[in-house]
Amino acid sequence: MRKLFRYLKPFTAAIIAVFVLTFLQAISQLYLPNLMSQIVDIGIVNGDTAYILATGLRMLLVAAIGAACTISAGYLTARTGAGYGRTLRELVFERVEEFSLYEFDKIGTASLITRTTNDITQMQQVVMMLLRMTLRAPMMFVGGIIMAVSKDARLSLLLIGALPTIAFTLWLISVKGMPMFRAMQTKLDKLNLILRENLTGIRVIRAFNRNQYEHDRFNDANYDLTSTAVRVNRLMAIMNPIINLTFNFMTLAIIWYGGIRIDGGNLQVGDLMAFVQYAMQILSSLMMITMIFVMLPRAAVSAARINEVLDTVPAVVDPLVGEEPTQRGYLEFRNVTFSYPGAEQPAVQNISFQAGPGETTAIIGGTGSGKSTLLNLIMRFYDVDSGSILVGGVDVREMKQADLRAKIGFVPQQAVLFTGTVADNIRYGKEDATDAEVEAAADIAQAAEFITGMPAGFDSLIAQGGTNVSGGQKQRLSIARALVRRPEIYLFDDSFSALDFRTDARLRAALKNETRDATVIIVAQRVSTVMDADRIIVLQDGRIVGMGRHRELLATCSVYRDIVASQLSEEELA
Repeated sequence: MRKLFRYLKPFTAAIIAVFVLTFLQAISQLYLPNLMSQIVDIGIVNGDTAYILATGLRMLLVAAIGAACTISAGYLTARTGAGYGRTLRELVFERVEEFSLYEFDKIGTASLITRTTNDITQMQQVVMMLLRMTLRAPMMFVGGIIMAVSKDARLSLLLIGALPTIAFTLWLISVKGMPMFRAMQTKLDKLNLILRENLTGIRVIRAFNRNQYEHDRFNDANYDLTSTAVRVNRLMAIMNPIINLTFNFMTLAIIWYGGIRIDGGNLQVGDLMAFVQYAMQILSSLMMITMIFVMLPRAAVSAARINEVLDTVPAVVDPLVGEEPTQRGYLEFRNVTFSYPGAEQPAVQNISFQAGPGETTAIIGGTGSGKSTLLNLIMRFYDVDSGSILVGGVDVREMKQADLRAKIGFVPQQAVLFTGTVADNIRYGKEDATDAEVEAAADIAQAAEFITGMPAGFDSLIAQGGTNVSGGQKQRLSIARALVRRPEIYLFDDSFSALDFRTDARLRAALKNETRDATVIIVAQRVSTVMDADRIIVLQDGRIVGMGRHRELLATCSVYRDIVASQLSEEELA
């Protein structure tokens, strides 16, 4: 937790001001019972109205100063806590943005969301509480004891009797609470995961009538979290009754013994009243300390989870100085082998090929043969285990990731759109693209027709996840997003699967003109999409089993022949 507190440094001035204001507030609270005892013991006993009024005005002034300090400290505390939470969210978000897919696979998306929201909120709350209570609680505790002793030292001995019970209660909460708080955050991760899957997969769930199954799955996770929360709250619920009961007995003892002291002439009524108030202030300070003990275990768990994100070093990092490519659009694989973390065998093995500007290289193969993996390696979402990938004559590991990806126009297998307008989604590929460039890219991607048919054209809004457009429309918008960038290398990851054959043919014809000076890599399932490629790479079990043009592969590669035979008739083959 201490590591995260260093991010409070920008708020040093506000923190110092809070401590000063809290100190003044505590002084005013400790001073008020003493003034009240003077009113009773001097003013009321002697019937001195002038003294009562004068001392009463002093009490009002002290109370007003205390109230002003309380309001000011509360304002500065709120600002500091909110600013601290904002800083942590920025740091976590920036670090997550640097993660490779290794780290996303390891930590999990649902857990990252929980850490960025719930865990940081826990830290924000504990900082606000510590700012208000770290100084105030000890001051009220020590100051209350000092003032109580000044009123009657022998009566103060009764306060000591309450301390062992309170200390044991705090120890019990600290030891028993920490594991349960850690379990709660883990179970909250699971609940978020199920909820996220349910919301994103609602169409599939309803299509297969799995609503009840998902409902039961969510309820199981929800009840699991709830049962742990109930156990934690049951433990916390023990605290207040024990402390209150202890202090109620202590108050009774103070009044009983105080009455004996007054009767013996060793204590005045006003001093006893002040003593009771100081005892209540001591109780209040101990309650604050107890609240700190309640929140610290949970905050400590949240801090550990946040630190895990911030301390995670991405597996894919930029070199200190990136090399500049010498050959525009040139791509080469040299004996590349790669395995996913925990996999028993490599996803791709000994992959070697070259592709240059003006060439279209198609990659085809069965499911799980490693087609999409090759594209992920080109963009350096993962680093290769052995071998090397060169872009422009430079190993991608020797280039800065931003520079590498600036040369690539990527169209993913599952088209992803963002909330905003149609134009905003196309401009995602090039932020400063003009309206003419956006329209041209949409036209080449065969998207202009359906865009102009939308109510506001290019200014029409896209819903979250692109739910208000069809799969084929999403793919065409994704293609337009890559085209507007005019990159050196185009990567199409099965990007034509949702298009009808007519649109597919028109799009590929339009792309030929647009990409004639760029390197094009197409991953596809349809033979019709790859037949005209300059180079077709056939993958099976992560290995290249054939490479060449369509006619060559028909004669030399049995795997390719099987794929073609499964899709085309004998007449089409001829």
